[in-house]
Amino acid sequence: MHGTPLSRHAGPIVLVAGAFIVITHLAQLSTVNRGDVPAMVADPLFQVASVAYAAAFAGLLIALFAAYERQAREAGTFGLVALFAAIAGTLSLGANMWFEAFASPWLVDVAPQILTAEKKGIWVIGFLSSYFLFALGWVMFGLASLRARVFPVRISVALVVGGLIGFLAAAPPWGVPLGLALMWLGGWLIKTARAGATAPASAIALSREPEGGLAETAP
Repeated sequence: MHGTPLSRHAGPIVLVAGAFIVITHLAQLSTVNRGDVPAMVADPLFQVASVAYAAAFAGLLIALFAAYERQAREAGTFGLVALFAAIAGTLSLGANMWFEAFASPWLVDVAPQILTAEKKGIWVIGFLSSYFLFALGWVMFGLASLRARVFPVRISVALVVGGLIGFLAAAPPWGVPLGLALMWLGGWLIKTARAGATAPASAIALSREPEGGLAETAP
């Protein structure tokens, strides 16, 4: 039923991706100093946390595909559209986080006036659209999961809520709710996979028990 390597290992993949989002964003939060932005972006600890958070979006994409494979048939056309929307949103915000991690420290150093410059034009469109697309994509994916009824309803609702709060996921700690929802989903997938692995053995034992019982009671 879940024959591909990605679907077979969906639980650990989703769990690790969610945990990585939570850990890296909390690490970012611990180094935030909004009162002195130049010092904050120059802080090596903040830079490491920012790079790790940007990298977490690659894991988020892999987790997205793994989770989708477990409900692709039941999710139908809407699930496929939701997958595309979540891919677009995750790529967009991930690119935003890559810029923040690698380009922002250099820009603040060579052009500090960028901190007080008016933000307008295409920059604002790109900046805000990444937030909107990320939130929209994950809300749609959560709604598709609700419709598919493969994952528990509470976990699907948590994905929707994480997506909504994810509109602010560029700033810590607002990516944490989605990460926690994915950890919950990953744990559930691992649990159900283990239960499914033991079910065939139990079924075989039950099917053999009546035969053995009859043999023992036969005169």
